Amino acid sequence: MLFALICKDKPGSLQVRLDTRPEHIAFLEGLNGAKKLAFAGPFLDAEGKPNGSLVVVEAPDLAGAQALSAADPYAMAGLFESVEIRQWNWTFNKPAAS
Repeated sequence: MLFALICKDKPGSLQVRLDTRPEHIAFLEGLNGAKKLAFAGPFLDAEGKPNGSLVVVEAPDLAGAQALSAADPYAMAGLFESVEIRQWNWTFNKPAAS
């Protein structure tokens, strides 16, 4: 099952995001290598600065998605004000299975 992790950064936390980014990228690369990552990227504010994240992961159930979310270095660094996890169905423009 696919789950969308919709993450909103705490106000004024850009430096936490920047400082933690290398570990976050390594975490996502690990998920990608394990075929657990569909796609990911930051939300941007009006000035084009990151202020949240959208990460879509493959997990067996909600508990599995919650565990992946909690293991993200951004989450462990306390970057997020909120994280909403929603089951998601990729309907249009889904890449062909490889």
